[in-house]
Amino acid sequence: MAVMAELRGRDALMRRLNQLAPNVEKYAAQAKLEVAEEAAEMMRERAPTGATLEYRESFSGELLANNPNKQQVGLSQTKDPSAAGVFAQYIWRFLEFGTAPHSTVKGGGTVIGKKNAAASGKGMHPGMAAQPHIFPTWRAYKKKASAKIRAAVNKAVREAMGKG
Repeated sequence: MAVMAELRGRDALMRRLNQLAPNVEKYAAQAKLEVAEEAAEMMRERAPTGATLEYRESFSGELLANNPNKQQVGLSQTKDPSAAGVFAQYIWRFLEFGTAPHSTVKGGGTVIGKKNAAASGKGMHPGMAAQPHIFPTWRAYKKKASAKIRAAVNKAVREAMGKG
């Protein structure tokens, strides 16, 4: 008969895992960083190229703790000290989702400014089509990333049990 345990929250899970296998956090942190670096490389390969390739080369997989001033997108703040993520230039949002046509002249954001810009045709940015390269890449890689982290945790548990 299997023993059932109820764990609530990350802290309880990590506390229990550290009791069973002290190396869990070390192996998991290493796997998370590898996953972030691999994801960054995949996104870099799919990123749109500009004249300078500056945007494309800005992708990096790093620990969140090493980038305290960078804002996380798509998730809430994490308590995980070994959390890793992919970092890139801010313009990724405009490239990923595109932009609508808009006025770039002074006062162009007002109703009158929009009418004047539309009538004259000057100062209008035509917008840009979306060039998705971040979220589709992550969705394609997510299952493999989870498996890699899970394998690292399992390796630590096997090692602690003397089977690895």
